[in-house]
Amino acid sequence: MLRSAALVLLLALAACNQTAAPVATIAPAPGSGATSAAFRLPDGAGCAGEVARFRAVIDNDLATGQVARSVHGRMAAEVDRAGAACSAGRDAEAARLIASTKGRFGYP
Repeated sequence: MLRSAALVLLLALAACNQTAAPVATIAPAPGSGATSAAFRLPDGAGCAGEVARFRAVIDNDLATGQVARSVHGRMAAEVDRAGAACSAGRDAEAARLIASTKGRFGYP
């Protein structure tokens, strides 16, 4: 009995020293609600950066199924207007448009 208990203890300790196999990382499926680990917000300053970052967020929300295609389309149209204002040098207007869109659709 003592011998079998010692054998079990020895096997348990040996199992603790084994290294685990590498874990495969699986990208989340589209529409799964999970953001890919590869997702990065675009860099950039001023209104151009703000427009690019918000566009990336809403595109990611569409890809993960967090927002319906019709809602994304309405937000994207508003982001396009903000982008046009930014490109025309109307930075303050672009910032207001982005802030308004975020507020209307529940983004912080």
